[in-house]
Amino acid sequence: MIDSRSAPYGALVLRVALGLMWVSHALLKYAVFTIPGFAGFLGSLGLPEALAWPVFLAELIGGLLIIAGVYARHVALLLIPVMAGAMSVHIPNGWLFSAAGGGWEYPGFLIVASFALWLIGDGALALRSRPLFFVGAAAR
Repeated sequence: MIDSRSAPYGALVLRVALGLMWVSHALLKYAVFTIPGFAGFLGSLGLPEALAWPVFLAELIGGLLIIAGVYARHVALLLIPVMAGAMSVHIPNGWLFSAAGGGWEYPGFLIVASFALWLIGDGALALRSRPLFFVGAAAR
């Protein structure tokens, strides 16, 4: 059973925590690794270095939109491929993100939490939560 009185606030807590995680993931690239360093890392994987800024901006802006509740459920869904790419890099390193090269549990959790927010909805205090596109009758 879902408690209809508290569920919107549970979704709010999930939304804010998830948004903060996306923002922190972006800021790690900017402040610690630096964008040129992240670009070099992408290049070392055989990926275009030009993806560094778009990935950083997607995570930062997406995280801020999720926190604010601006189409948060859709933004969370759209960010999943970004984190799936990150997770694919870390899978060979094992489970723990603290392992050398970083494991995959952190990216995996962000994917699951983003999908959960998409299923649940934006929750309380969302600035803009009308569906952008059809996601089923329950989303209306």
